[in-house]
Amino acid sequence: MLDAGAWAQHSAREARGLLAIMNQKMTFDATDRAIIDELRRDGRATNQQIAESLGLTATTVSSRIKRLEDANQMRVVAVSDFSAHGFDFLMRLAIEVDGRKASDVAGELAELPEVYAAHLVTGRYDIDVLVAMSDYRQLSQLLLDKISRIRGIRSMNPSIVIDIIKYQFDVAPIETRS
Repeated sequence: MLDAGAWAQHSAREARGLLAIMNQKMTFDATDRAIIDELRRDGRATNQQIAESLGLTATTVSSRIKRLEDANQMRVVAVSDFSAHGFDFLMRLAIEVDGRKASDVAGELAELPEVYAAHLVTGRYDIDVLVAMSDYRQLSQLLLDKISRIRGIRSMNPSIVIDIIKYQFDVAPIETRS
């Protein structure tokens, strides 16, 4: 059994080792890209199905997916469609902050169930928010009863989405950078 001092040294060594592994630059090769492409096409594909499609073994696919996930380079998630869940009203809300840190205001906005994305941005506004609601009639309650009560909001500029031209879920490109 380790005493408290020995445990602290052991934990610190373990943490440094983990940080060293995390800070190593991970490289993608053609096989990693092919596996990710297969998962983008069908996120429910089994390792065996991906392996057969790419001429690999299921073990190779499994170990590469685990390596990518462990390095925080990839995450397999389920994505649902707004309209499939009854959210027929989308709005972008640009917010200007005054007298308070924009990150604190964005944090409060992010807690609202109607807010699906909150970003700190550059330019005229400080925060950009994506809001989804089932009905236009919920707008006044959201703006007047919830958002306007958040301290530090100087102005809001709502833009209602009238048509979605592109909504891409595989957000992060994995092309190599020069």
